[in-house]
Amino acid sequence: MRTWPTIMNRILKPALAGLICLIGFTPLAIGADAYKIGGLFSVTGRGSFLGDPEKKSMEMAIEAINQAGGIDGKLLETVIYDTEGDPQKAVSGISRLINKDEVIAIIGPSNTPPSLAVKSFAERAGVPLISCAAGITITQPVTPWTFKTAQSDAQAVSAVYAHMKGRNIKTIGILTVADSFGESGKQQLLSQAPNFGIKVVCEESFGAKDTDMTAQLTKIRKEKPEAIVCWGTNPGPAVVAKNAQQLGIDIPLYQSHGVASPNFIKLAGDASEGIYLPTGKILVAGLLPETDSQKPVLQKYIQEYESRYQQPVSGFGGYAFDAVQLLAKALKGADGDRNKIRQALENITGHVGISGVFNMSETEHNGLSPEAFVMVRIQNGTWALEP
Repeated sequence: MRTWPTIMNRILKPALAGLICLIGFTPLAIGADAYKIGGLFSVTGRGSFLGDPEKKSMEMAIEAINQAGGIDGKLLETVIYDTEGDPQKAVSGISRLINKDEVIAIIGPSNTPPSLAVKSFAERAGVPLISCAAGITITQPVTPWTFKTAQSDAQAVSAVYAHMKGRNIKTIGILTVADSFGESGKQQLLSQAPNFGIKVVCEESFGAKDTDMTAQLTKIRKEKPEAIVCWGTNPGPAVVAKNAQQLGIDIPLYQSHGVASPNFIKLAGDASEGIYLPTGKILVAGLLPETDSQKPVLQKYIQEYESRYQQPVSGFGGYAFDAVQLLAKALKGADGDRNKIRQALENITGHVGISGVFNMSETEHNGLSPEAFVMVRIQNGTWALEP
């Protein structure tokens, strides 16, 4: 005969297990005496190529910290919500993390629009937020509680333009996605062009859900630029690559670091061949000189991630991995105090991460230099390091 406790145990155990899986707790970290860390990632939806590796990288990093004894003897507990790349869902997620889950810090969101949408909530609540998105407007101007680990679009544009200057390209057409990531990139493309002797002869845009950009590319081609720059995140840029191939456009096509993952090559297929883009060093880690301080850090992360998840790495997962490592440093000696964590984050210097070497300060909440980027060319379906 089954007792009432036995019946309840059979009912509650699967329910609790489902709840843990749903919101992303790290099993080793569950407990009353733990530091609770929030995560906001585009795990599903169009931005899953960003959020899925970020979620996995955060969990991998935190599990390693917990296995080593945690921070000051306390384990880390994660609560992760899927934003699906939607700013409104990101707002709902951060509200739960702050008011219900009472986390001491938050990592994410994955992309720029949700990051800008939640930034004010973190600032008002006084919770450190470490975004994994690229838009420079996330941390410029600096606000007390918001940081980010992704290389900024300002640095990405500089890398692209420096590459163009070396090839004597002087006129370009630009095609940017109509959201805050694309708008920030467009501003940088327009403002920096004169510094490199480059003239933007045509400006076009596309919607994040658009499936054909032949009209915009046709307009750009009429202006006879020497190169085209597309600024967006997948799947739009892959469509641009395919449409450019279909139209027989044979001038150089540059993409933003927003497509720096194997997923872009998969989506664009052979239309990706010859495309240039700026990226963190992770995609070409094996080609780096032995003197590069990032190389051993990158190789260790790549080996652990690919062994664990049986899929290739991207720079996007590295953004979350870096955020965990920076937060772990800031947590030491802070006793869970949010303001002490924030102050410690501001004082981190010389941290060699996946995305670059971080040097934070009161006036710099991204902490990466232009050296965090390299230029690559897609060649034979993989990445080739540009000189």
